[in-house]
Amino acid sequence: MGITKKRKAIAAKVDKNKVYSLADASSLVKEVNLTKFDSSVDVHVRLGVDPKKADQQVRGTVTLPHGTGKTKRVLVLCTPDKEAAAREAGADYVGLDEFITKIEGGWTDVDVIVATPSVMPRIGRLGKILGPRNLMPNPKTGTVTNDVAAAVNEVKGGKIAFKVDKAGIIHASIGRVSFDPEKLAANSTEFINAIMRLKPSAAKGTYLKGVSMASTMSPGITVDTKSFI
Repeated sequence: MGITKKRKAIAAKVDKNKVYSLADASSLVKEVNLTKFDSSVDVHVRLGVDPKKADQQVRGTVTLPHGTGKTKRVLVLCTPDKEAAAREAGADYVGLDEFITKIEGGWTDVDVIVATPSVMPRIGRLGKILGPRNLMPNPKTGTVTNDVAAAVNEVKGGKIAFKVDKAGIIHASIGRVSFDPEKLAANSTEFINAIMRLKPSAAKGTYLKGVSMASTMSPGITVDTKSFI
């Protein structure tokens, strides 16, 4: 399949040999968007870690100051005494047994699952289904807690979880192309700073090796790491 004139014109706006400042990248990513819908803006961070080693895993959460622009669907798995608080906080689905059954049947139509510690033994067997989709509740990401209302509010308010992959890269959506460049830059800075704070003591050499920004289907834009350090 040939490359369309529009794609060629957009690709020409991004200099593959240039390293852009965060401010310039945040503006350019809006200009080179190809989609007709409000596509997501993703940041990809290459780290100088060895993900195969347990002491060099990088995983955490961060609340973006301007949110992600996406309303996340939240499922709260809890006992009946916590259900009212979860619903009042805005959880999309609340319950336990019926959702365990649905998940075992292949249903995973949610973005985040929050659970109370008391029900974790009940949902442990769902790990094979939820784990690969990054949906398994985890205390490290604040999704295993007795304060389900606070957890739901944080997720709805722009809290995201991130984890380094096997290639040593962290991917995350930090906004939408409809966001002002300043908001994209602020969200990116908050995201990168969260990663920097989690630098493993065992990691040697350059920790923040590379950062790129792209919207859905658009060319990647290389961002100067000095914008964050």
